[in-house]
Amino acid sequence: MPFTWSGRATQTLSATALSALLLASAMKHFREPAFFYQVVPDFLCCDDSGARPNGPYAVMTRDEWVALSGLLEAGAAVGLLIPATRQPVAWGVTAMFTAFVAGHADALRRAYGPAGTPGQRKVHTARLPLQVPLILWAWSLRKPFRPAGTRCVPGAGQ
Repeated sequence: MPFTWSGRATQTLSATALSALLLASAMKHFREPAFFYQVVPDFLCCDDSGARPNGPYAVMTRDEWVALSGLLEAGAAVGLLIPATRQPVAWGVTAMFTAFVAGHADALRRAYGPAGTPGQRKVHTARLPLQVPLILWAWSLRKPFRPAGTRCVPGAGQ
């Protein structure tokens, strides 16, 4: 029996691939947290003692923000694999990637500032635009798969 590639299979493969990417990123958050330090805006961070905030939104240290985002990515990776949770998780991942734009923009701003290095400029110049395809990828998974020609009619089948 030949295999026919369906829209459902495409969506499942796409969700699995994004899940794998999120899981790899989550693991990196815990193996190499310093890699993510520059994309956590200063105004969100208390100093390491947690005693002196850098801004009114500073509620956690940079390490805690990195760990929290790693946990969110790991949870999202699992949620995307479960068809029943895929839709709300895809909305959440879209929002998460969109929120990350602020951190990437701040890191890019600092990279081109007086303390920035050529390496930081290259990395952050590449990282910021990569958020766009990630946002669109997560956005594409937010609707449940429906075969072509079917409609969702409220109250149908009751």
